[in-house]
Amino acid sequence: MGDRLLKSVVLVGMMGAGKTAVGKSVAVKLGVPFLDSDEQIEIAANMTIAEIFERDGEEFFREKETQVINRLLLEESCILSTGGGAFLAQRNRVIIREHGVSVWLRADLDLLWNRVRHKTTRPLLKTSDPFKTLSEIYEARVPLYGRADIIVDANPNFSIEEMAETVIKALHARPDVLEINRNA
Repeated sequence: MGDRLLKSVVLVGMMGAGKTAVGKSVAVKLGVPFLDSDEQIEIAANMTIAEIFERDGEEFFREKETQVINRLLLEESCILSTGGGAFLAQRNRVIIREHGVSVWLRADLDLLWNRVRHKTTRPLLKTSDPFKTLSEIYEARVPLYGRADIIVDANPNFSIEEMAETVIKALHARPDVLEINRNA
């Protein structure tokens, strides 16, 4: 029996930071469910995030995002990956702090750009100058991401597995979140 997760870990950060990939790996290592709030919103709405943005607008999407995050955090402890904008809303930060612990996967702009520049699934980057847009989003969001309970730097040389181990190591500093089994 390994370490035991006592409350949900909510991964926050920019698109391309690795929240989904690293989150899935952390979940497997800890033997807990992995959930992605964007995926859960798409399932509930039966449409993609891009389609929701287009049809109903960002404000409607953010409303649904808060509802889904709240619902998921009230269920069993899990690793929850959130959309890049989720942690910006104070109401979401409050919900996350009450029911879990936030972990910012902090990645620098170059790493993020290398990961997202060829993706067509990012509604916020459908602009004439996507790098400039990404830079502006990054500058605006970093101070808010900095309010996360735990900050883990994304290392571009690390594999997903190594990043997952780095996150788990950071969680060891929080006995209220992760109970360490010394006999494992």
